Amino acid sequence: MKPYRDMSDEEWQMVAPLLPELRPRSELRGRPLANTRAVLNGVLWVMYSGASWSTLPRKYPSYQTCHRRFKAWHESGVLLRVMTQLFGPAGESLYALMTSRMRVPAELQSENVEVAESAQADEARQRRAA
Repeated sequence: MKPYRDMSDEEWQMVAPLLPELRPRSELRGRPLANTRAVLNGVLWVMYSGASWSTLPRKYPSYQTCHRRFKAWHESGVLLRVMTQLFGPAGESLYALMTSRMRVPAELQSENVEVAESAQADEARQRRAA
């Protein structure tokens, strides 16, 4: 496995449309929203390195922010689409590995495995048809 590097501009252009837009805050109080590209780079660093969230390097937004967006993207299925777009079949494997490390109730984890397996089966069918 190659060492992790942040996404290139070309990779960011491929996955940016897959990520949901965050609504700006209606009030001007509180912290400004963290940059989505930096958050995704932080999420990918944790997934790629296998390290815990609290060891996320300081060049990324806070580990709490990255983890919160990771959970939202994971639950909505966005993260699987991003991983597949960036890394192809290897992205699905990395996604499955990260899912196995998550602390989620067993019934939810089985649903996530079914979704990942369904996505893999769909991709295999598309490859055979091509």
